[in-house]
Amino acid sequence: MEILQIIMQVILGVTSVLLTLFILLHKGRGGGLSDMFGGGVGGSLGSSGVAERNLNTITVVVSLAWLSAIVVLGLITKFAGI
Repeated sequence: MEILQIIMQVILGVTSVLLTLFILLHKGRGGGLSDMFGGGVGGSLGSSGVAERNLNTITVVVSLAWLSAIVVLGLITKFAGI
């Protein structure tokens, strides 16, 4: 059970960092951090719409993995004393 807890803590740490980065890459009202990586340069080409949708999908998947890691760690902590 300890090995599973360590694995889930590592997954939680990695997904936390990834989720923070993906959220910062999203284009906000003022362009945001995504303009630094070319998000605002190709806006007239129509490719940024596809990139933004892909970024949305990746962000949702990473956030679900993050939430699952939290739930599993909570369950491990709760039932570890049994």
